[in-house]
Amino acid sequence: MTDLPPLPEGYEFSADPARVDAARVHHWLSTDAYWALGRTRDRHDAAMAGSLNFGVYDAVTGAQAAYARAVTDRATFGWLCDVYVDPAVRGEGIGVALVARAREELRAFGLRRILLATHDAHGVYARLGFEPLERPDHWMALQLG
Repeated sequence: MTDLPPLPEGYEFSADPARVDAARVHHWLSTDAYWALGRTRDRHDAAMAGSLNFGVYDAVTGAQAAYARAVTDRATFGWLCDVYVDPAVRGEGIGVALVARAREELRAFGLRRILLATHDAHGVYARLGFEPLERPDHWMALQLG
């Protein structure tokens, strides 16, 4: 692993999907994340089931403090998404530490590229090596809903 930004004292990272508090994460995303407002619980659960799930947890209580997931073929490509930090602990470095550790989990597969989309956190991701697309004119999207 490369040098990782430290997790704040009292927090731990896990890639164990059994630790994810799906109800809490669904509440966060469906009520407070601009990209997932109104997402149903069924849709959220299906998205989690088809993804790698990452979390940061209070080391004493086990309460989830942050979440991210990655959609990947585990060979060539990954899409990091649904990155969310509980508002009560924002500004402590938890989000940067979470994304760095998720990046390293994905790096272990030998992926060629990890993408993400953000409206307002470019600086956070840039600190971890993410850059704007070099050739955005090569990319296209199909909006289905």
